[in-house]
Amino acid sequence: MTDLGDIQRARTLVSPHIHSTPVTFDEKLGVWLKWENQQTTGSFKLRGALNKVLSLSAEERARGLIAASAGNHGQGVALAAKMAGAKVTVYVPQEAAQIKVDKMYALGAEVVHVPGQYGDAEATAIRTANEQGRAFVSPYNDSLVIAGQGTLALELAEQCPDTIRWLIPVGGGGLIAGMIAGAPTAVSVIGVQSEASPYLYHEFHYRDMSKAVELPSLADGLSGAIEPGSVTIEAIHGAADVRLVTEAQIAEAIAYAFHAHGHVIEGSGAVGLAAVLSGQLKGDGRTVVLISGGNIDPDKHRKICERDSATETQRSRR
Repeated sequence: MTDLGDIQRARTLVSPHIHSTPVTFDEKLGVWLKWENQQTTGSFKLRGALNKVLSLSAEERARGLIAASAGNHGQGVALAAKMAGAKVTVYVPQEAAQIKVDKMYALGAEVVHVPGQYGDAEATAIRTANEQGRAFVSPYNDSLVIAGQGTLALELAEQCPDTIRWLIPVGGGGLIAGMIAGAPTAVSVIGVQSEASPYLYHEFHYRDMSKAVELPSLADGLSGAIEPGSVTIEAIHGAADVRLVTEAQIAEAIAYAFHAHGHVIEGSGAVGLAAVLSGQLKGDGRTVVLISGGNIDPDKHRKICERDSATETQRSRR
């Protein structure tokens, strides 16, 4: 289990290579917004990828790395591998967002598309890594990756020392596991997940993920089944709660971040904000919403924002 010492060591290792991302206060909503979409590669995922890759031996790096990703983790591993002088192959689901795939290529990764959903890409990546004797860099089921993501908790505790509630996007659980391990004892960590891929929501509330149904989602980076035996399955029970938001609420949050703050955020990064905008969770000046990433197709982002503006105009005329 990842602990505070692991996270502190990770911070020492990765800090020279990442940004300390900004925090702003939203007066209307009464929440602090942590803009990790401003991180190098546009996502928090670089933190965990760096901690894992830079912790590997020279021999392991020389054999090459394999990762599975919906997009953001692949970019993080690609950049970390480039820094370490290692080759990496990233397995992605067939419908992975092209903007994320293009960025992986630009960072020097080999990208292999796998038919099906994220779970299919992950299973193929793990099998190939085992067959070829290459290190598999999981986006969530790895204590070094979790410790790297947990560096965000140390950063947040310094930036917003009086907060008592952190809203964290949940996919495979690596981020929230790191945030739980690194959060001050006074802080309640609440996970937020899309209704379209509610695996860890089902685990948290029912201890049974078998009935979770995966559908297409704006929050593609949070989609996908969880690797059997993942350390994040038990870690999620350290959260105070896990909530769900709809696709419409995610789209509203993407548009709000742009119109109110001028930030481009992706669906995966918008779920915590969606929970606040929908009224599920109220801001009281002591809540942080983690905006975890900003890699979204520009045309998709434009359409979401234009549609939201049109809807708001119709409301104002009534």
